[in-house]
Amino acid sequence: MMTIYKWENGGLRETADFADSCWINLVEPSTAELERVAAFSSVPRDFLTDPLDAGERPRFDHEDGVVLLIVHVPANVTDDEVVPYRTVPLGIVLFGDSVITACSASTPVTSAFLDQIRRVCPPSDRYRFAFRLLWHGGVLFLRYINDIHQRTIALEDELHRSISNEVLLKLLQIEKSFVYFTTSLKADTIAFARITTSRQLSLSEDDCDLLEDAVVEYRQALETATIHANILNGTLDTFASLINNNLNNVMKYLTAATIMLAAPTLIASLYGMNIGLPFQSHAHAFAIVMGISGLLAAGIGAVFFVLSRKRIF
Repeated sequence: MMTIYKWENGGLRETADFADSCWINLVEPSTAELERVAAFSSVPRDFLTDPLDAGERPRFDHEDGVVLLIVHVPANVTDDEVVPYRTVPLGIVLFGDSVITACSASTPVTSAFLDQIRRVCPPSDRYRFAFRLLWHGGVLFLRYINDIHQRTIALEDELHRSISNEVLLKLLQIEKSFVYFTTSLKADTIAFARITTSRQLSLSEDDCDLLEDAVVEYRQALETATIHANILNGTLDTFASLINNNLNNVMKYLTAATIMLAAPTLIASLYGMNIGLPFQSHAHAFAIVMGISGLLAAGIGAVFFVLSRKRIF
């Protein structure tokens, strides 16, 4: 899908045709749309197709006056109830007085950006336009990270009530999401650093300030995601230790019960032999043997109880 926004009367207005100063937003574009944009902009075709690759890494490129910046931005995943967010590459192409954004999936970054700067920033001021767009990406990263953290707290409360494999698997998925977020944010900050040190761009002081604001948001998002990921990792380790401790307690009690039952089993095995045995001619032989077995089991149980109270067993 391709949407064109033209700067008109101090605001962005959707239009059907290209203009000298416009924003072309490509979301899962068709081949025909890519050909149309390439013919109008005369930008290298790979600048339009590379951001559509889900595995493309954040990077900065400059060729024949055309600037390409690929960053990872958050996007919604409607079919995932645990963590409905992921990261996708977003390409920002700056040429002439216009801007092209290309992404393989719909992301709220562009929609939030459009709503908030409709009457503020024309595409002809391309660096300011791009850096404002990046700033909105950082803000959305922070919002989604906080939302994931709240989901984590809710799942931890469930685990406090009862340890469940399903809840543990959900926490594991959340941990993976934090890993993807931190990996994307680290790569984004590296790409921003290349822009800051690039000699190919003529950035004004205001542009540099806007870029710094965007970098601050991404760094804050990276630090927040790293902190939450470390906390979640420690939480999972703690619950793993609790599960192991509970298993050890169960094995301890089963071992004690097995030893308690070993004495009656041994006596019953001995009296099952076809040889002369004590009390075999006594009228109450069965009761005597059962009493001895019960006393032995009770004695062993008392020993384990005392050792358990003293935390020796």
